[in-house]
Amino acid sequence: MRTRWPRTAPAIGLVLAAMLLAGCGWRGLNTLPMPGTQGRGPASFTIQAQMPDVSNIQQNSRVRVGDVNVGTVTKIERQGWHALLTIKLNGDVNLPANSTVTVGQTSLLGSLHIELSPPTDADWRGRLRQGSLIPLPSATAYPSTEQTLAAASVLLNGGGLGQIQDITRALSTAFEGREDDFRSLMEQLDTFIAQVNEQTSDIIAATESLNRLVGQFAAQKPVVDKALDTIPDALAVLNAERDNLIEAVDQLGKFSALAADSIHQTKRALVAELKDLGPVLESLANAGPALTRSLGLFTTFPFAKDTLTKWFRGDYGNATLVVDLTLSRLDSSFLTGTRFEGELTELEMQWGRTIGVLPSPYTAGNPLLAPYRYDQGP
Repeated sequence: MRTRWPRTAPAIGLVLAAMLLAGCGWRGLNTLPMPGTQGRGPASFTIQAQMPDVSNIQQNSRVRVGDVNVGTVTKIERQGWHALLTIKLNGDVNLPANSTVTVGQTSLLGSLHIELSPPTDADWRGRLRQGSLIPLPSATAYPSTEQTLAAASVLLNGGGLGQIQDITRALSTAFEGREDDFRSLMEQLDTFIAQVNEQTSDIIAATESLNRLVGQFAAQKPVVDKALDTIPDALAVLNAERDNLIEAVDQLGKFSALAADSIHQTKRALVAELKDLGPVLESLANAGPALTRSLGLFTTFPFAKDTLTKWFRGDYGNATLVVDLTLSRLDSSFLTGTRFEGELTELEMQWGRTIGVLPSPYTAGNPLLAPYRYDQGP
C-alpha cells in the first residue's frame, strides 16, 4: 500500500525554501561563496574600503593587484552617501596601509573588478592587516564603457566637434594671405617667451620684493589710514594757496636768472680772487702752530706765558740774553731795505771775518774784544 502526496506539496516546499532563503538575505547565487575564488586560504584576512561609487561591482567580484587576482569582494553595503566594500585577501598580499582602491575594467567590454595598488605620490606607511580600512579619499574609479560612449556621443552629436570645425574654418579665412605675418608673429612670440623664461628669477625676486613692500604697508595700516585722511585737507590748503605758490615759483625763477647773470659777469673776478686767496690761506695754515701759540701772550702781555715762571722768582726777574753785535747781524737787522744795506757786511768781510763763523779765523777770538789792527782791510 503506497502513500500519495498531494500535488501541491512541491509547490509548498518551494515557497517555504524561498521564504527561508529570503530571511537569510538571499540575493541570487552571488550571495553564496563561489568555488575557485581567492581569499579563502587559511591565512587570508579581511579589510574594508570606502568607495564613492561601485558601478556594476557585485559580490564575488575579483580583487586584483596589477594583473594578479589576490582576493574577493564578500560584501557590499551602503554607508551614508558612499559604498562600503568588505574584501578578503590572500595571506601573502603585502600592501601598505595607505594603498589606493579603484574600480577597474579588464578591457573595453570586459568585466569590472577592484584594483588595489600602493600610493605613487607618497611614501609607504604601515601594512594592510585584518580589519584595515581604506578611506574614501584613497578611492577612485576609471571611466566605464558607458561613460566613454556617452561622452563620445555628446561630442559627435551637437557637441564641440562641429564648433571646432567652424573655428578652424574661421581661422583659415582670417590667416589667408597673411601667412608671413603670422609666421613672424609666432617667431616674435617665441623670442618673447624665451626672454621672459630667462628672466623668471628676476620676476620672482620682484614679486617677492613687492610682497614684502605690501607687507610693510599692511604693518603700517594705521599710519596709511591717517595719511589718507589728512591728504585731502592738505590738498585743499595747497589748492587755496595755488596763486601764491605760482607767484613764488615765478619770483624764484627771476631770482635764479639774476643769480646766474651775476655769476656769469663776476666769474672771472671770482676765479681770480679765489686763486689769490689760495696763497694767503696756505700761509695762514703754515703759520697756524705759531699763531695759536702766540695767543697765550695776550693774557700775560708783555711777558710770554710759557716763560712767565722763569721771569718772576721771588722779588727778582731773571733774564738770559744772547746779544749779537757783529756787523753782518746789525746790517741784516737794521739796514735791510735801506740804501745802506750790505755795507756793514762788506766791511766785515774786508776785515777778514768769515760770515757765519765765530770767532774769526783772523782774530782767533772775539772781534769786539780783540785790539784793532790797522793792517786789516784795505
